[in-house]
Amino acid sequence: MGEQKVKTLAGDEIKDARAPGASSKRKIKKVAKARVCIHSTYNNTIISLTDIYGAVITWASAGMIGFKGSKKSTPYAAQKTMEELVRRMRDYGVSEVDVFIKGVGTGRESAIRSLSSSQIAVKSIRDLTPIPHGGVRAKKPRRV
Repeated sequence: MGEQKVKTLAGDEIKDARAPGASSKRKIKKVAKARVCIHSTYNNTIISLTDIYGAVITWASAGMIGFKGSKKSTPYAAQKTMEELVRRMRDYGVSEVDVFIKGVGTGRESAIRSLSSSQIAVKSIRDLTPIPHGGVRAKKPRRV
Protein backbone atom coordinates (compact mmCIF):
# COMPACT_ATOMS: atom_id res chain seq x y z
CA MET A 1 0.00 0.00 0.00
CA GLY A 2 2.18 3.13 0.09
CA GLU A 3 2.02 6.05 2.41
CA GLN A 4 -1.40 7.45 3.00
CA LYS A 5 -2.01 11.18 3.28
CA VAL A 6 -4.84 12.75 5.22
CA LYS A 7 -6.26 16.19 4.39
CA THR A 8 -7.21 18.41 7.30
CA LEU A 9 -10.01 20.95 7.31
CA ALA A 10 -7.51 23.70 6.52
CA GLY A 11 -6.44 21.80 3.39
CA ASP A 12 -3.00 20.80 4.70
CA GLU A 13 -1.75 17.31 3.93
CA ILE A 14 -0.23 15.22 6.70
CA LYS A 15 1.27 11.75 6.56
CA ASP A 16 -0.36 8.68 8.08
CA ALA A 17 0.08 8.29 11.84
CA ARG A 18 1.86 4.92 11.55
CA ALA A 19 5.40 4.56 12.81
CA PRO A 20 8.08 5.27 10.23
CA GLY A 21 9.13 2.11 8.41
CA ALA A 22 6.16 0.12 9.74
CA SER A 23 4.61 -2.21 7.22
CA SER A 24 0.88 -2.83 7.00
CA LYS A 25 1.38 -6.47 5.97
CA ARG A 26 1.64 -9.17 8.62
CA LYS A 27 4.60 -11.50 8.56
CA ILE A 28 3.66 -15.04 7.57
CA LYS A 29 4.67 -17.57 10.22
CA LYS A 30 6.24 -20.65 8.64
CA VAL A 31 4.96 -23.90 10.16
CA ALA A 32 5.97 -27.39 9.04
CA LYS A 33 3.56 -29.44 11.19
CA ALA A 34 0.03 -28.30 11.93
CA ARG A 35 -3.46 -29.41 12.92
CA VAL A 36 -6.58 -29.20 10.78
CA CYS A 37 -9.79 -28.94 12.82
CA ILE A 38 -12.98 -29.67 10.87
CA HIS A 39 -16.21 -28.58 12.55
CA SER A 40 -19.08 -29.93 10.48
CA THR A 41 -22.64 -29.08 11.51
CA TYR A 42 -26.00 -29.45 9.82
CA ASN A 43 -25.75 -25.81 8.67
CA ASN A 44 -22.09 -25.10 7.88
CA THR A 45 -18.56 -26.49 7.68
CA ILE A 46 -15.78 -24.54 9.43
CA ILE A 47 -12.17 -25.65 8.99
CA SER A 48 -9.33 -24.19 11.08
CA LEU A 49 -5.58 -24.55 10.65
CA THR A 50 -3.73 -24.41 13.97
CA ASP A 51 -0.15 -24.94 15.05
CA ILE A 52 0.68 -27.96 17.22
CA TYR A 53 -0.18 -25.97 20.36
CA GLY A 54 -3.69 -25.08 19.16
CA ALA A 55 -3.20 -21.41 18.20
CA VAL A 56 -5.27 -20.66 15.08
CA ILE A 57 -3.17 -19.69 12.05
CA THR A 58 -5.96 -19.36 9.47
CA TRP A 59 -9.47 -20.65 8.88
CA ALA A 60 -12.13 -20.99 6.21
CA SER A 61 -15.84 -21.72 6.16
CA ALA A 62 -18.37 -22.60 3.49
CA GLY A 63 -20.08 -19.23 3.96
CA MET A 64 -16.77 -17.45 3.51
CA ILE A 65 -16.24 -19.19 0.15
CA GLY A 66 -19.57 -17.86 -1.12
CA PHE A 67 -22.14 -20.53 -0.35
CA LYS A 68 -25.39 -19.32 1.18
CA GLY A 69 -28.27 -20.96 2.99
CA SER A 70 -28.67 -24.71 2.81
CA LYS A 71 -25.85 -25.03 0.25
CA LYS A 72 -23.29 -24.34 3.01
CA SER A 73 -23.93 -27.76 4.54
CA THR A 74 -23.33 -29.78 1.35
CA PRO A 75 -20.30 -32.04 0.77
CA TYR A 76 -19.35 -29.94 -2.26
CA ALA A 77 -19.14 -26.81 -0.10
CA ALA A 78 -16.91 -28.66 2.40
CA GLN A 79 -14.66 -29.81 -0.44
CA LYS A 80 -14.28 -26.28 -1.81
CA THR A 81 -13.63 -24.96 1.72
CA MET A 82 -10.83 -27.47 2.22
CA GLU A 83 -9.33 -26.61 -1.18
CA GLU A 84 -9.25 -22.94 -0.13
CA LEU A 85 -7.55 -23.85 3.16
CA VAL A 86 -4.99 -26.06 1.37
CA ARG A 87 -4.16 -23.11 -0.88
CA ARG A 88 -3.51 -21.01 2.23
CA MET A 89 -1.53 -23.82 3.89
CA ARG A 90 1.02 -23.70 1.10
CA ASP A 91 1.67 -20.02 1.94
CA TYR A 92 2.53 -21.08 5.50
CA GLY A 93 4.79 -23.94 4.40
CA VAL A 94 2.74 -26.73 6.00
CA SER A 95 3.90 -30.17 4.89
CA GLU A 96 2.16 -32.56 7.31
CA VAL A 97 -1.04 -32.31 9.35
CA ASP A 98 -3.06 -34.11 12.01
CA VAL A 99 -6.82 -33.97 11.37
CA PHE A 100 -9.39 -33.50 14.14
CA ILE A 101 -13.08 -33.83 13.21
CA LYS A 102 -16.02 -32.67 15.28
CA GLY A 103 -19.69 -32.76 14.33
CA VAL A 104 -22.22 -34.82 12.43
CA GLY A 105 -22.62 -32.80 9.21
CA THR A 106 -22.44 -34.15 5.68
CA GLY A 107 -19.16 -32.39 4.87
CA ARG A 108 -16.92 -34.53 7.09
CA GLU A 109 -15.87 -37.16 4.56
CA SER A 110 -15.52 -34.90 1.53
CA ALA A 111 -13.32 -32.44 3.44
CA ILE A 112 -10.92 -35.22 4.42
CA ARG A 113 -10.87 -36.63 0.88
CA SER A 114 -10.07 -33.22 -0.51
CA LEU A 115 -7.20 -32.84 1.98
CA SER A 116 -5.75 -36.28 1.27
CA SER A 117 -5.79 -35.64 -2.49
CA SER A 118 -3.52 -32.61 -2.00
CA GLN A 119 0.26 -32.90 -1.59
CA ILE A 120 0.07 -32.46 2.21
CA ALA A 121 0.76 -35.59 4.28
CA VAL A 122 -2.03 -36.59 6.68
CA LYS A 123 -0.43 -38.20 9.75
CA SER A 124 -3.58 -39.02 11.75
CA ILE A 125 -7.34 -38.58 11.71
CA ARG A 126 -9.18 -38.31 15.03
CA ASP A 127 -12.92 -37.98 15.65
CA LEU A 128 -13.75 -35.67 18.58
CA THR A 129 -17.53 -35.66 18.13
CA PRO A 130 -19.11 -35.52 21.60
CA ILE A 131 -21.08 -38.65 22.51
CA PRO A 132 -23.70 -38.41 25.26
CA HIS A 133 -23.38 -40.90 28.11
CA GLY A 134 -26.17 -41.40 30.59
CA GLY A 135 -28.48 -38.99 28.77
CA VAL A 136 -30.70 -36.38 30.38
CA ARG A 137 -32.41 -36.78 33.72
CA ALA A 138 -35.65 -38.81 33.63
CA LYS A 139 -38.94 -36.98 34.05
CA LYS A 140 -40.52 -37.34 37.48
CA PRO A 141 -43.55 -39.66 37.64
CA ARG A 142 -46.92 -38.02 37.08
CA ARG A 143 -49.26 -37.89 40.11
CA VAL A 144 -52.96 -38.25 39.36
